[in-house]
Amino acid sequence: MKNQVLFFVTGLIWISGHGFGQQANVNLDYNPQKDTEGLIPFSANVNSPEVRDDNTVTFRLKAPNAQKVVLPVEAIHTANNIGREPIPFTKGADGIWTLTIGPLKPDMYSYHFNVDGVQIPDPNNTYAAFTAMPPYSELIVHGDGPAYYDARNVPHGTVTRHVYHSEVTKGERELYVYTPPGYNPKKKYPVLYLLGGSGELPSNWVFDGRANFIMDNLLAEGKAVPMIIAIPNNQVIHRNHPRHTELTFDILEKELRNHVIPLVDEAYSTIRSPKGRAISGLSMGGRHSMYIGFRSLDLFANFGILSAGDTNAETSLAQFLNDPKVNEKVDYLFVGQGTEEAKGFMGQRCLVLHEALLKHKIEHEYYTGGHGGHDWATWRHLLYYKFLPNLWRSK
Repeated sequence: MKNQVLFFVTGLIWISGHGFGQQANVNLDYNPQKDTEGLIPFSANVNSPEVRDDNTVTFRLKAPNAQKVVLPVEAIHTANNIGREPIPFTKGADGIWTLTIGPLKPDMYSYHFNVDGVQIPDPNNTYAAFTAMPPYSELIVHGDGPAYYDARNVPHGTVTRHVYHSEVTKGERELYVYTPPGYNPKKKYPVLYLLGGSGELPSNWVFDGRANFIMDNLLAEGKAVPMIIAIPNNQVIHRNHPRHTELTFDILEKELRNHVIPLVDEAYSTIRSPKGRAISGLSMGGRHSMYIGFRSLDLFANFGILSAGDTNAETSLAQFLNDPKVNEKVDYLFVGQGTEEAKGFMGQRCLVLHEALLKHKIEHEYYTGGHGGHDWATWRHLLYYKFLPNLWRSK
């Protein structure tokens, strides 16, 4: 199979010492939005956001002609109990709008500004996500040192971007692959196929999910099995297509079977059996992992269903649930969600799946934890604290 490797990222190490601060992007700092030098980001006109050691945050926007600026709290409110209503900025005589909130729990949060009814990312923040939906900004509230998802001074793996042609989607597609530090092509590695949600692209599991740094840190701590992580693009049909739910599963399964798995097996030293493969994903990717993975036991024996499920599981998953040999075929099945997420509709879907698995005596691990909702705070937490440490260790 022909494919083209466009670029790779390797061996990046967080360096302690002098703090450059305020999004200097000199190092992979754990506190990039702390103002340590009194400088603003390159090409910006104000510091925003500015994160202090007491975990308060100040947002700024220079918009002298604006009439109203608010912060829709989105993911920030879930972990910090600050209410759901947008928070207004205050306009200064210099035309700079300012808002201070917090203290907030250390984590990474997505956010937007709303200016006179128009949603925009923070134009002064260098940390903005490129996704399958309009971009948002990232707020990074630091703790006392690098978090479990930060770049630490440990051995680092390599993230490679492959571009390949798909006969399934009739175009060029991308795939990111993480290989662990010390990857040896003479050794066979298990592969985790990790999928994103409705608005995600493969790179989001690297830049928002920090999957590579999480894996680096787990390996350095001796808490995980060395593995390859393949992150394909699971957007295979327009997300607003009226038949998206009906069509997406068959198309993605074909893409995995015809292109993604063959590419990974050809380019890397892999265990080419169900026991050596896992499929996992968040939200929509969790549903892909469930609906495609559970009917593809010839490909996968390990599953991570993150923030996903089905309130009609008894019907939609009947073949899997009623398979008398399912516990022989499945090595590890994890179902997880965030603590705050569990209180709403998204959490109910996950709970119904868990209860269906219990009813049919299907061995699995169910977990609710962290301080997040249906957001990256939850998915990073699930990856580090539960799913990756237990993968390929249960049987």
